[in-house]
Amino acid sequence: MTAPSIRLGVDIGGTFTDVVLEKDGVPFSTKVLTTYSAPENAIIDGMHQVCVKAGVLPSEIDQIIHGTTLATNALIERRGAKTALITTEGFRDVIEMRTESRFEQYDLNLNLPDPLLPRQMRFTVAGRVDANGKVLVDIDRAEVEAVVDQIAQAGFESVAVGLIHSYLNPTHEELVREVLAEKLPHVAVSISSEVSPQMREYERFNTVVANAYIKPLMASYLGRLEDRLSAEGVSCRIFLMHSGGGIISIQNAAEFPVRLVESGPAGGAVFAAHIAARYGLDKVLSFDMGGTTAKICLIKNQTPKTSRVFEVARTYRFKKGSGMPISIPVIDMVEIGAGGGSLAHVDALRQIRVGPESAGSEPGPACYGRDGERPAVTDADLVLGKLDPDNFAGGSIKLHAAASEAALLGHVGDTLDMDAIEAAFGVAEMVDENMANAARVHAVENGEDLSEYTMIAFGGAAPLHAGRLCEKLGVARLLVPPGAGVGSALGFLRAPFSFEANRSVYMKLSDFDGERIRSLLTDLQSEATGFVRTCDAVSPILSEFKVYMRYTGQGWEIPIDLTQEQAMNPDVNTFEARFIEDYSKLFGRAVEGMDIEITVWSVNATTPPETVARVGETKGTGSAKVAGERPIFDAASARYRDAKIVNRFDMIAGERAVGPVAVIEDETTIIVPASRDALCQPDGCIDVIMRKPHASSSAKG
Repeated sequence: MTAPSIRLGVDIGGTFTDVVLEKDGVPFSTKVLTTYSAPENAIIDGMHQVCVKAGVLPSEIDQIIHGTTLATNALIERRGAKTALITTEGFRDVIEMRTESRFEQYDLNLNLPDPLLPRQMRFTVAGRVDANGKVLVDIDRAEVEAVVDQIAQAGFESVAVGLIHSYLNPTHEELVREVLAEKLPHVAVSISSEVSPQMREYERFNTVVANAYIKPLMASYLGRLEDRLSAEGVSCRIFLMHSGGGIISIQNAAEFPVRLVESGPAGGAVFAAHIAARYGLDKVLSFDMGGTTAKICLIKNQTPKTSRVFEVARTYRFKKGSGMPISIPVIDMVEIGAGGGSLAHVDALRQIRVGPESAGSEPGPACYGRDGERPAVTDADLVLGKLDPDNFAGGSIKLHAAASEAALLGHVGDTLDMDAIEAAFGVAEMVDENMANAARVHAVENGEDLSEYTMIAFGGAAPLHAGRLCEKLGVARLLVPPGAGVGSALGFLRAPFSFEANRSVYMKLSDFDGERIRSLLTDLQSEATGFVRTCDAVSPILSEFKVYMRYTGQGWEIPIDLTQEQAMNPDVNTFEARFIEDYSKLFGRAVEGMDIEITVWSVNATTPPETVARVGETKGTGSAKVAGERPIFDAASARYRDAKIVNRFDMIAGERAVGPVAVIEDETTIIVPASRDALCQPDGCIDVIMRKPHASSSAKG
């Protein structure tokens, strides 16, 4: 299939909406403030700006790929539809009881997030399926109709259906959906056997509830977006980025909006993986920092790490179990409430805290001059000299340093007897340490040593902080690619069409049934391929097979990748050997004499990845052209230092700028600490590398 020549990537963030138009492989980009009340307005504005830059008309756009934080924000802010849950009798309180585990064992005032739906919005019906999928008690259609009548009288807009063990036998859920369709044809319905057909009822029920909760909101938004684009003369197909790092149709996105919950950050991880492939890097730490949050992801062998369960809206930072679990395929990331708009304050212990509350785009940080009175990270960056007040966002937003200083003094400095500079230093160091700590925790959980990694930074705020983060983490090399300020939107244009189908079917290796496995994986392959074919009718489709395995008695599984041959010709010895190999890598040793079991089966159907040409890297011999100087605060030495100003697009391959230096462009600024140099690579990446000590200084040591 001939690739579309004019493509548009759109990422709606909490502060900025990033828009990238790629014409015959050449990108044109812009950032516009997100319009909360009608997010499509910012998209239309940004689209017109990039069309003018590229010299094309909106009607000439061949394809649009969109990612958004709207689904995530709706869950965090509890702004979804009036939703009901229909579940099995006796399981009404599962989403409130959770797993009964304590993520902070000694905290007597543990604060668990409230369920999305209070008890009066949860309804039950009789009927029971056992753990093998056998019907023990038939469901009574008359009883279901009575419950649906109650839901109709209460005026619910959306209904989630989650019945026990429906992932093995969905017939009862399908009957409930049939009754709902007959009696309430205008009410949105989500059933767990389609949204998340996996074991563990708490995670599954919570996921289907989340899907139903945001389904009307996302359907309304996607419908408005289609109408607005059509009115602008845009007639091409619109696709959505999903949490697993691929692209799905707008129709599937409207049906399963919960799969969009991490769509924006997933695009960033795809972007970082693409850069890793260009440089042949097998160990990469992706760092994405925008206006509202920062995201960290481990990328090994040019592939982002994935998971099948993640949490949103954590009440405790870094604490697994303190959030709302969503059981869908997702790129595994750590998210911190630490973006450019994250607000700073002093807590009861007189400590500086940053985030997770954000100024967003309305009103924005104090320096935006939009009536924001509280200090944000952007205010600290401005006072520390990292930002040029006259050239922020390409000069489209003028920053007011006096407003930043006043906000920092009023909310931090006066309380702690600091001047504005000390307050700004404290805020910047706190946010950088929060991110560094999150990266350390994530690395330890995955058995990785970050000193062996290369950082790839993108997002409007990441290049401002990445150099200091590398110093804290002992990371020697940082790459900031072209278009870093709109990295996630660029990632959308690099992503394949893909869909992952999964299902829970419990099987011990001692009861290994090769024919049943082959049939199950074939069905999942057909299901996943069918979703991809709704987006792309002609491209070849690859299948990636994965099973989740554990020793009998363990609580959680590890993912095991299988080849097509291993999946279609299943052999018990091969499955055992693959599990022991990966288990030993992760935990150091295998466990002798224990049976092994499989709990979840997964097939990801995907179009072939984009062919990536390797970059011929340069060591650098020339000196970059200096456009000026300004004092920039160096955190390592805790003082201002005169830093050179270099325009990124004046640098040519092989030119080097010795830190401290600010490499400027319209959408972001790369702050190179005094300990590092910036080198321009042939593809335009700025390679920030630790400066080697001179031989003379080494001899003195």
